[in-house]
Amino acid sequence: VIGQPAKTKRPKEPGENKIKPVNKKVKPKTPKMKERESVDSSLKSQSILTQVMDKGHFQKLAATLSLAAGQNIELRCKGNNVTWNYPSYLDTFKDSRLSIKQLDRYSQLVLANSTAADTGEYSCWLQLCNGNKCRKDETKTGSTYIFFTDKEELFVPTPSYFEIVYLNPDKPAVIPCRVTTPSAKVTLHREFPAEEIETDGTGIIYDAKKGFVFQHPTSDHKGIVYCKAESQGAPQISIKYHLLYVEVPKGPPSTTIAVSSSRAGLSHRVHVVCTVLGEPDVDVNFRWQYPGQESGRPVIIQNFWRLINRGIGHTTRISKSVLLVEDFEDIDVGNYVCIAQNLQGETTVATKAEPK
Repeated sequence: VIGQPAKTKRPKEPGENKIKPVNKKVKPKTPKMKERESVDSSLKSQSILTQVMDKGHFQKLAATLSLAAGQNIELRCKGNNVTWNYPSYLDTFKDSRLSIKQLDRYSQLVLANSTAADTGEYSCWLQLCNGNKCRKDETKTGSTYIFFTDKEELFVPTPSYFEIVYLNPDKPAVIPCRVTTPSAKVTLHREFPAEEIETDGTGIIYDAKKGFVFQHPTSDHKGIVYCKAESQGAPQISIKYHLLYVEVPKGPPSTTIAVSSSRAGLSHRVHVVCTVLGEPDVDVNFRWQYPGQESGRPVIIQNFWRLINRGIGHTTRISKSVLLVEDFEDIDVGNYVCIAQNLQGETTVATKAEPK
């Protein structure tokens, strides 16, 4: 099965794949010893997240959980101001199977008629708010990764049949062929020349929650690849991934600015273009300062970007911000300043527009 989009499974009949209630004996609390205070923070973080079982029983969640696709699941997170994180496609498609309710003492997440595509991390945390400013309470969080197993869908379905993965020499690259069954045997294959890519557990490793991770990508890794999974049946093939090698200098945006006419006639259209060359997967934010800004002079600003192939497998992203003045007037004479910002910093460039 090649990368099928998410399917809707039929609801399970009463009693089918039923989760057995978990009866836990509650031990009386004992005074905490000093060594107990150094309990691993990952165990502490599980304390506010629980799964609701049958007949009102609750179960604390481990780091991973496997459930058969088709089941309903209810999670609860203690607190009166809780934020949730879950597989992003549930938001993208505004899936009605997912509902979240904030009650007095806890928040409830319900996912009905689960599918293989719902496989992923489900986490929650308490928000600490002071007026309009809120921050995450790092001591009160919970997280679990849920595998919704489906023998017909060994790979987590994706909306597309082909994806681009950028290989950057300075950071690991991930081929995200995640599985729904953690015990499945997964291998990585190159399309041309047709061969299996060896995973040595150091340079290339496989993580069921992420996919194949290239720790130190090089230009030799570029090309088209796919994954193959086997688990008690015929092997299944993932979608294809096009690996593109990227080599762009790190640092603040490499920015240029140009004006359509440095000497403009009155009533003319004038546009100023701010351009950045950078890495394909690095976003750039633009800000402008211009002569009529303080007086509320109307201008039109448009931002866009595209990818260009520089040959030999190298890809670059061109980001542009265009400021347009429809009818150039005396108030528009002066300096136009563009500030481009990425995660590494910001670059400021300027140009001048004068009357003819």
